[in-house]
Amino acid sequence: MDTTTLTGERADILEALAAQRHFLRFTVRGLSEEQARQRTTASELTLGGLLKHVASQEAGWVRFVLEGPGSMPGPDDPEQMARWAEEFRLGPDETLDGVLAHYEEVARRTDDLVRTLPDLDASHPLPAAPWFEPGATRSARRVFLHIVAETAQHAGHADILRESLDGQKTMG
Repeated sequence: MDTTTLTGERADILEALAAQRHFLRFTVRGLSEEQARQRTTASELTLGGLLKHVASQEAGWVRFVLEGPGSMPGPDDPEQMARWAEEFRLGPDETLDGVLAHYEEVARRTDDLVRTLPDLDASHPLPAAPWFEPGATRSARRVFLHIVAETAQHAGHADILRESLDGQKTMG
């Protein structure tokens, strides 16, 4: 275990990641497997599926930092798009505890990378996709900030889903 005390930018990134992950995990506390799969709004989102999606996306962005654009297939790959759609659903053999454990492992790997990556400015070109500007690149720093933002956005979604399910709120 690395006992080095981080300060500055890396410490700030880790603190922001930890805070947003906490909010997301907090929304699924005490849920049954049935509740984790239940749609509670007009959206097709479920709490378990949302957590699974966030873990998958974080793992994908970490692969991008380590391996570059070849690790991130674009929207013209039908198999990738089908896998992406499945990220939002818990399969029959998946459990909320299993997804939480996987998310914990993904988070640990991301945090280790934030601590140890030699250069946060290391960049890769983004793959061609309608949601990326043509020819754009993304630095490791920007990827980590994106993970914070995506986790925060989905923690908000999860809070709405949970409140609709049983009235529980993450805050307030």
